[in-house]
Amino acid sequence: MQKIDASPDGLIDNFKSFLNGLSPVSTESWNRFSTLFTPKILKKGDYYIEEGQIANEIGFLQTGILRAFYRNNEGVEYNKHFFLPYCFIGGYASLISKKSSLINQQALTDCSLLVANFKDIQDLYHTFPDIERMASVVAEQLFIQKEKREIEIVLLDAEKRYHIFQKDFPLLEQQIPQYHIASYLGVSPTQLSRIRRKILSR
Repeated sequence: MQKIDASPDGLIDNFKSFLNGLSPVSTESWNRFSTLFTPKILKKGDYYIEEGQIANEIGFLQTGILRAFYRNNEGVEYNKHFFLPYCFIGGYASLISKKSSLINQQALTDCSLLVANFKDIQDLYHTFPDIERMASVVAEQLFIQKEKREIEIVLLDAEKRYHIFQKDFPLLEQQIPQYHIASYLGVSPTQLSRIRRKILSR
């Protein structure tokens, strides 16, 4: 897992480095873009967005862990994704469509974020095309991530999905309840225990 520099200056530097890692951003663009963001704290169990809400802000996760999940009519929850530093979070489909979110995003630990109004970011695109390019890269990554996840669920068995989870989220197993991992894999906690025992017995 990536080492976190949690000092105020370190967090801002991490944000800037993350953006430049997506697509180079000029100093002028960074100075304007960064002014749109303000700190936000989520306590364990808090929601960043809930189903039924219309999203209007995007967040950058600096510390902590969140999950994205759906809840069916019977109240059963299905984990779709885990968010670890550093990444953008938010109800992206709701932000684009201006319709109610179908997904929930909840803090599994205490989290610190930087948040900004999505419309304010969009308003920068004409003046700062490098910001628009960066946003396009984020959208592309989200699409690739979604397609990869859908293929895993449909084509791979639970044990293969578990190995991919371990690769994609190293050390996460020691930080969150096991039933969240089972939900993400699409198996019961009992099935997850069997998969682990099977792997350990080899």
